[in-house]
Amino acid sequence: MTTVQQPADLDAALQQAFAHHQAGRLGDAEQIYRRILQVVPDHPGISNNLGLALKDQGRLEEAAAVFRRLIAVRPDDALAHCNLGNVLRGQNKLAQAADEYRHAIARKPDMAIAHKNLGTVLCESGLLEQSFAAFRRHAVLVSGGLASAPGEPSPPHKAQHDREQQEYLNEGAALSAARGPFRFRLEEGARVAGRAVNADLSRGEIAARWQTQKPQIAVIDNLLTDAALERLRRFCWGSTIWRKVYRDGYLGAMPEHGFACPLLAQIAEELRLTYPTIISGHPLLQLWGFKYDSRLAGIAIHADFAAVNVNFWITPDEANLDPESGGLVVWDVPAPLDWSFAKFNDDVPAAREFLARSGARATKIPHRANRAVIFDSDLFHETDRIAFKEGYLNRRINITMLFGKRGPAAGHAGED
Repeated sequence: MTTVQQPADLDAALQQAFAHHQAGRLGDAEQIYRRILQVVPDHPGISNNLGLALKDQGRLEEAAAVFRRLIAVRPDDALAHCNLGNVLRGQNKLAQAADEYRHAIARKPDMAIAHKNLGTVLCESGLLEQSFAAFRRHAVLVSGGLASAPGEPSPPHKAQHDREQQEYLNEGAALSAARGPFRFRLEEGARVAGRAVNADLSRGEIAARWQTQKPQIAVIDNLLTDAALERLRRFCWGSTIWRKVYRDGYLGAMPEHGFACPLLAQIAEELRLTYPTIISGHPLLQLWGFKYDSRLAGIAIHADFAAVNVNFWITPDEANLDPESGGLVVWDVPAPLDWSFAKFNDDVPAAREFLARSGARATKIPHRANRAVIFDSDLFHETDRIAFKEGYLNRRINITMLFGKRGPAAGHAGED
């Protein structure tokens, strides 16, 4: 048993506790943290670590009590406020969690993780405009003013994309080499006057089919108004938000990277109003954009943790070299509810074996500019074969919005 009586004992105990914590031996770490706190009560670092060890064991009430005690003693401890917010979010106390994140930000305005977490709980609460403002602030803070981290290794497809984007933004390769990494940039992406989502005269027919047909798949052409489509393209082309690198050759932009403009909030809100039978009971829980190389592979077969998936494409049709491909393949069999997220989202061999055993049939939806595919997110799906023209503005871009949570009562849901 580790005892703590002298400063040397404290250092040894801390190292042992950290080793247990990092190795996932949370109960052992907890015991040592508690013994240390008997010697140095309310130590901020140890108290925060104890709270985290309790949280990660699922003991949320105990974790919250630790963070609240620390805040009572040290009300300006931004980390304790942020950690308490995380516990409250885990208890689905979203308004209280948001308050704690705001307390953290008030004490430490440049605390990027607090802005990100605030954006997440505001999104889950349906406060999209406020949520997206928090995500954008996070993006600015973590960028350090640069489009990519200094010295960050870039695989060839990411490096090529960034060169193309620099040229599009009138910062050519030679100029970039002289100046170093190019600057982080966020297009405004403001809301459009009037509607962003076209009024769909067939929405009643789509809703009726959704309620009766299996699998639940709806294809909607001409989703966005001309003004919204053009503004969204310029946001995606001009914003240096494509920071998440996937080995198969595509790039991701998440809300915390800055993929959170007011126009996207407007589109999400109008989708719920336009297709109430399908979406309105489900809050927007996640969204992202993916941008692809002209010929490298897209997203492998998977399902998503949501109720309803809205996936739409914005790249002009003339960029697609094969009008019968470049879109989405959706199977008519959902991922088993007893599969873990890692299994139904990442285990491609298991998914293919399951679909073969189930006799699943695939529906192929070709790429079209401004086409949306709304479907049950439990359904397995993957990107169809990609063959697009070279060039920055020809890169395939899809946007995904996930509404609601996966589960037996959710109606199910997915992404491209």
